[in-house]
Amino acid sequence: MSFEATPSMRARLVLKGISKRYPAVLANDQVDLTVYPGEIHALLGENGAGKSTLMKIVYGVVKPDLGTIHWEGELATIASPAQARKLGIGMVFQHFSLFETLTVAENIALALDGHAKPESLGPRIIEVSNRYGLPIDPNRLVHSMSVGERQRVEIVRCLLQDPRLLIMDEPTSVLTPQAVLKLFETLRKLAAEGCSILYISHKLDEIRALCDNATVLRGGRVTGTARPAEETNDSLARMMIGSPLVECRHEAHEAGPALLEVAGLSLATIDPFGTALSDIQLSVRAGEIVGIAGISGNGQKELLAALSGETTLEDANAIRLEGKAVGTLNAAQRRALGLGFVPEERLGRGAVPPMSLSNNALLTGARRGMVARGLVQRTATRTFSQSVIAQFDVRCGGTQAAASSLSGGNLQKYIVGRETLLSPKVLIVAQPTWGVDVGASMLIRQALIDLRDRGIAVLVISEELDELFMISDRIAVLSEGRLSPTRHLSETNIEEIGLWMSGKFTETQSSEASLVLST
Repeated sequence: MSFEATPSMRARLVLKGISKRYPAVLANDQVDLTVYPGEIHALLGENGAGKSTLMKIVYGVVKPDLGTIHWEGELATIASPAQARKLGIGMVFQHFSLFETLTVAENIALALDGHAKPESLGPRIIEVSNRYGLPIDPNRLVHSMSVGERQRVEIVRCLLQDPRLLIMDEPTSVLTPQAVLKLFETLRKLAAEGCSILYISHKLDEIRALCDNATVLRGGRVTGTARPAEETNDSLARMMIGSPLVECRHEAHEAGPALLEVAGLSLATIDPFGTALSDIQLSVRAGEIVGIAGISGNGQKELLAALSGETTLEDANAIRLEGKAVGTLNAAQRRALGLGFVPEERLGRGAVPPMSLSNNALLTGARRGMVARGLVQRTATRTFSQSVIAQFDVRCGGTQAAASSLSGGNLQKYIVGRETLLSPKVLIVAQPTWGVDVGASMLIRQALIDLRDRGIAVLVISEELDELFMISDRIAVLSEGRLSPTRHLSETNIEEIGLWMSGKFTETQSSEASLVLST
């Protein structure tokens, strides 16, 4: 039975007239929001609508310019996250707030306001993470973890605080479908026990399946409320972006010669928590998109490093670009040969946070007319950045806006747009629409399809199966450092790929080999 507030029920959180202005944007404009005990309340809106700013106000990270906050019937001023936690408010951020050189247990100990010692937290971390289907090793160093594994740490850290209001900002962005279902079970249980949950997500199917009520923001203002279960994806999208949802156009296309070839790629890992790659065989042809699915932590990070040139190999022929052996070449040398790369981590790897968007263009575009005789061509960088902003609808304060000033989804659009407009021969993309709203997701996916239609070879590594089935021509699975057979989409389905994600494709390979031998 869905949640229904009664006239006698006292609200847990009431926001009245909340406003917050930054130099380039009015992030929140007279926002009202009410959340009750036991309610799972969605906050919807496109990238830059003001959702994360509003939640940071509730959590004490940001101070509002105007408006009031009432917590359990009392006027409250939440001046810091520590004060928010004392009230019983916990938050899982979209961009992680973890110290990479510390262990999981050390990071969690810092977030708990008592004086818990990391070594004493280990058993509790294991128990809670396993109970909620988000297993993590308390002794593991965060820098060795994939994005999906770091997301688990953020969620478990918050659950250990026993919150009365749990704020979740894109919590399933990098979780597998199975882990999402387990998380939903956890959230429903928490709600049944009286915990209030504020849930931010761009995945409309999730919102409709999980949330009792929804408040919609557009341009920093509340534009409506809804009961998601009674809406369709299209009606919710229309409320969020003001127009119907546009589907991707993906038509049959004749692929050309292989532009990216991987042959017998095996790579040991010096990281005790890393995943060694074993005999990876892969080809991506001109004019096709190959998708690689898999649960986070199964070798995606290592494969991306090897393909991008961040990790060089002893065998030059293990990776070939347009027939040229490049395994021993570094990232810059491979880029000079036409390789483009979008990493899964936006801040720090895809973009330098304090640098302007114009200067961030130089990170990968210096060879494309933005530097001449050792001098930066400022007009070229600005013009290029303006093109990215216009074509990918990046909501920002202009080409001189710092990367850190953009919402996560808008920064992702800028990074994907930057790599796309550089016209690579081969483009490798990791988690292309992580944390991106439904409208922008379709824009990015269509941009990848358009690249493919222009004859570019595109490799997409994603944990969203729906996304891979929407844009890919062929699909494979990475599990425990091994790559499954590659299937044309007409030859497989989500159920088979989901089974392969658990590593069971070896049985399929064995049966296929037996069939070949018998014939």
